[in-house]
Amino acid sequence: MPWKGEKNPYKIWLSEIILQQTRVDQGLRYYNNFIAAFPTVHDLDAAQEQQVFKLWEGLGYYTRCKNLIATAKIIAGELQGQFPNTYESILKLKGVGPYTASAIASFAFNLPYAVVDGNVYRVLSRYFGISTPVDSTAGKTMYNELAAELLDKDMPGIYNQAIMDFGAVICKPQLPLCSSCVQNRECEAFRHGVVDALPVKEKVLRKKTRWFYYFVLEWNNRFYIRKRTKKDIWENLYEFSLIETNHPVAADPLMLQAMAEGFAGKEIAIGRISEEHTQKLSHQTITGRLIALKLNAPATLPEGYESVSKDELRQYAFPAFINNFLLEGFLSEKN
Repeated sequence: MPWKGEKNPYKIWLSEIILQQTRVDQGLRYYNNFIAAFPTVHDLDAAQEQQVFKLWEGLGYYTRCKNLIATAKIIAGELQGQFPNTYESILKLKGVGPYTASAIASFAFNLPYAVVDGNVYRVLSRYFGISTPVDSTAGKTMYNELAAELLDKDMPGIYNQAIMDFGAVICKPQLPLCSSCVQNRECEAFRHGVVDALPVKEKVLRKKTRWFYYFVLEWNNRFYIRKRTKKDIWENLYEFSLIETNHPVAADPLMLQAMAEGFAGKEIAIGRISEEHTQKLSHQTITGRLIALKLNAPATLPEGYESVSKDELRQYAFPAFINNFLLEGFLSEKN
């Protein structure tokens, strides 16, 4: 990984923000693209917001991108490009929590702060046979104290990277390599046959389902889009006209036409209706369709919409839910 052994705090910060809630194999491409586009924090600060969001497109958890932009402006402007070099000052940056602050502090500045991520929780829980839930208040305190006690104070960066890699490669969530693990004789979970039961989580994630029906309104070879601004999923990304329902809607042209009459009137022609598509997020599942609508007059839409050409659409950052349809050719010439 290009960020391993890296000492530049800007690059370490960028990699850590990208890898929050993102698999390494997915985040690697985004990291390389960001470094190529914005090699320094000054480059990121000078970029247009839409350019940054477009580059982030597909990574999800877009609040990370919003915080990335805000923090770049603070470092490049208020701090004259000098990245904070103490744990406390790093922790004050927008979008940076204890884990990320510890990672930057230890990797960039060799400061003695233990990194505690999912990999570390798992290694410590199994090795010491700890059944206290990792997501409980008591558990978080216990694991952080234990990690700090075990930390190699002389080489905190190397130690932190080593235990994280050990959890990612050997002590994996599924099918850990226990039989060949050099620590298996001392591992409490292995000795007592409870590897698969640890670590313990207290909270059960309950997902809700939402149904999104996007109407792709076309008038005079231009399409209506708007930026999502509410505190909800996909904030700051663009979308077409959305009707959200509390139940699935069949691909019935008459029914969909009736749904669209509120912003398009009755003189409309339903075009292509996509297949139903589902995107699973961490706390919810989005299911729905895209419906192409040819208008005979400009749409009556709330404030915040703009009309763009087909070519201009590619310059805007859309949620993967919409982008997947676009990539499949929903707006191809034949449509």
